[in-house]
Amino acid sequence: HLLLGYTDVISTVEFNQTGDLLATGDKGGRVVIFQRETEVESGEYNVYSTFQSHEPDFDYLKSLEIEEKINKIRWLPQQNAAHFLLSTNDKTIKLWKVSERDKRPEGYNLKDEEGRIKDISTVTSLRVPVLKPTDLMVEVRPRRIFANGHTYHVNSISVNSDGETYLSADDLRVNMWHLDITDRSFNIVDIKPANMEDLTEVITAAEFHPQHCHLFVYSSSKGTLRLCDMRESALCDKHSKIFEEPEDPGNRSFFSEIISSVSDVKFSHSGRYLLTRDYLTVKVWDLNMEKGPVETYQVHEYLRSKLCSLYENDCIFDKFECVWNSTDSVIMTGAYNSFFRMFDRETGRGVTLEAWRESSKPRAVLRTRRVYTGGRRRRGDVGVDSLDFTKKILHMAWHPAENIIAIAATNNLYIFQDRVNAENL
Repeated sequence: HLLLGYTDVISTVEFNQTGDLLATGDKGGRVVIFQRETEVESGEYNVYSTFQSHEPDFDYLKSLEIEEKINKIRWLPQQNAAHFLLSTNDKTIKLWKVSERDKRPEGYNLKDEEGRIKDISTVTSLRVPVLKPTDLMVEVRPRRIFANGHTYHVNSISVNSDGETYLSADDLRVNMWHLDITDRSFNIVDIKPANMEDLTEVITAAEFHPQHCHLFVYSSSKGTLRLCDMRESALCDKHSKIFEEPEDPGNRSFFSEIISSVSDVKFSHSGRYLLTRDYLTVKVWDLNMEKGPVETYQVHEYLRSKLCSLYENDCIFDKFECVWNSTDSVIMTGAYNSFFRMFDRETGRGVTLEAWRESSKPRAVLRTRRVYTGGRRRRGDVGVDSLDFTKKILHMAWHPAENIIAIAATNNLYIFQDRVNAENL
């Protein structure tokens, strides 16, 4: 168990494809990379590198300040000894190269030991430079800057399975970029109406299919999912499939449209299912069944009666993420009061866990919690009225192969390793 205190609120968490590296981004534009210690039995993660990804900027045309906050980080599949990752703030996407150096060349012909250029007339013989061992250095360098592709705030980036392209999405458009081309992108979705007064929904998230490079999905603030096939047309304004759940007229209220907005969408590792998160629920959709979700899990149904006050303090607009475990058998998402929820898909059973400072002690066991909503009150139950809405878990990641989870609780990062099989949650 590891706890790291940040000076800024953590805004994204992402494991790489092998799970040996974990990257976090924060509101201050900083990226911290953790590396798993292979020698240690517990597999602890320690700080590997820290760098400033984005700086505050200013849009002079619109007279708007552009925050340095990192919205998303995505790792590229590893091709050689170096690692590559994409990071984005509201406007600019950057490609970073992370590499190690534990040797340095010595014995230059035209430089002295301090690196100064020698007078050529003093060079009387040729030397072959040799590599000498030195202290390990981690170098992080920007390789590409993808700018000017979005008018609105970037909310998603997703690397394609072809390893050559990636998509980026803002409120109204989805663009596709080639990793080697920075000065132009291809617009594959554009939902901007001719008259902005006719705007009825915005794009909230987008992701490529894990195996098929021509398929991607994007979600909207109306709670719909659109699966697009780039083989059908260059501009994917017409979707291949649309997934939406009909609304029950009996439950309609002023808040219905707000709480039905999808804040996150994730393909399962198998590529057959979609996982979505709206304000009160997480849902699993089968790509072969458009009429509705095949599974629905209540995250915090007890907040339905509190929507008015949550609207007043803006919590109703919080964007929670959701993730699959490595076998797609368990799903996880966040809640308030430093709580997060896990659901076993086979049994349908859910558990509420708490990320708190005592949990960070070595070998401490995660505490299961329960929110008291009526009936018999058990010891340790938390009443709905005493929930702390400032302690929210919005961002999280699950190790691609093991039961290791990373939880971002405001400005604290927790890493928990499960000694028990995930099916026993």
